[in-house]
Amino acid sequence: MHVHLVGVAGTGMGALAGLFKASGHDVSGSDVAFYPPMGPALERWGIRLMEGFDPKHLEPRPDLVVIGNVCRPTNPEARAALDSGVPTKSMPHALAELLLAHRSPLVVGGTHGKTTTSALCAWLLHEAGRDPGFLIGGLPKNFDASFRVPGDVARGGRLPLVTGEGMSRRKTPFVVEGDEYDTAFFEKTPKFWHYRPEVAILTSIEHDHVDIYPDEASYLAAFRGFVERVPESGLIVAAAADPRVVDVVRASARAEVAWFALEGDDTHGQPPHWLAAPAEVDENGQSFDLYAGGVYAGRVALAIPGRHNIRNALAAAAAVAQGFGVPLSTVISALATFQGVRRRQDLLYEVRGVRVYDDFAHHPTAVDETLRALRARHTKGALYAVFEPRSATACRALHQEQYASAFDAADVIVLAPLGRTEIPEAERLDLRALAAALEARGKRAWTPASVDEIVTLLARGAQAGDTIALLSNGAFGGIYDKLRGALAP
Repeated sequence: MHVHLVGVAGTGMGALAGLFKASGHDVSGSDVAFYPPMGPALERWGIRLMEGFDPKHLEPRPDLVVIGNVCRPTNPEARAALDSGVPTKSMPHALAELLLAHRSPLVVGGTHGKTTTSALCAWLLHEAGRDPGFLIGGLPKNFDASFRVPGDVARGGRLPLVTGEGMSRRKTPFVVEGDEYDTAFFEKTPKFWHYRPEVAILTSIEHDHVDIYPDEASYLAAFRGFVERVPESGLIVAAAADPRVVDVVRASARAEVAWFALEGDDTHGQPPHWLAAPAEVDENGQSFDLYAGGVYAGRVALAIPGRHNIRNALAAAAAVAQGFGVPLSTVISALATFQGVRRRQDLLYEVRGVRVYDDFAHHPTAVDETLRALRARHTKGALYAVFEPRSATACRALHQEQYASAFDAADVIVLAPLGRTEIPEAERLDLRALAAALEARGKRAWTPASVDEIVTLLARGAQAGDTIALLSNGAFGGIYDKLRGALAP
């Protein structure tokens, strides 16, 4: 087919374009601009790119148009596609109907940890020889792209069944990061409702995406719908330490549930079948003891830091072992070689003895977990947390009080200007009030007016042995290269 994607430069849409191309289709796409890293990646994958949104981009007539959820009802190209009668789908529907059909989807949902857990699942299945397909909202370091066609496509469309003790017969696995955000402007349903999970992971639930879900009740309803869509023959791997996950799964699950937890967690009355006991932590990583059904399975080495990543690894292990029959010996050896995901505690460089990390964290829980993980890995020297509130949730006052304690592991906190200016002033996160609250907790807190000022402050203040964590879910005004240059001797 000739597939055309409107809004192709987003992370998910770009990966979908790559999947279609790798599956043998002719693929084109349009967007307002094609900045790195997605723009160059699309060119490398052979996607024909068209700048701007114009109905003329639909000539000659494609066989299918996929409209991304970045598009608004006023988008002229999307509107022309819908009005012309060209077969048109949202991204989730296109993925589900053309790539997930006749396969066994493993869908990872939750407020936190989706990207890393999805990448872990893909790597474990790959190392087990299951030839999984995947679509992940980040770049796993063990692979060269955020997507992969499943092995049955590479073998010419054959759909082999795989079996394992205690599981239903499943086809070639396909791992999907299950985002709860909107499907499209013409279909206001959560994206992960459409992914047909046979195996689902639910990592956590904490109110997010306030531009879509104005209150916690609406957010919980999205996750109940996700859990309800796992069939009775499926498996739900669920976090027993998260009370909202427990409530949602208890109320809505039709499938078998595999609960997971860390040793010492309050599991809210749900005895976990999968348990991890954290063991050692050093600058090279961490380890934990793995138990399945109360039986010791072995010591696991993990290169990525943080207790939250032990949870992610445990969830992935449960999903592939119980859901797809992967031997635990294979799981343990594969976990030791997992390298992580870019923009997740990602060491960018070390200049003058100063380590600079990049992380996507923007929700207060993610900020707290990320900083604690870095502090556990680097116990000496100062830890600088440089935070750019950029998402619709982070820029609002919704978590004003929670942010004050989210930076406890850091010594110096730098609060960049809000990344969104369209939010009414009365609803915005108050950076000066946050800085005052941080200082009341014994921290140094700065509120510079620009990225250039942040770079100057960091270059003057950071010493050899210190660690800088750049926390943003955007490009952060090019701070990464600017800081490298300023730190250089």
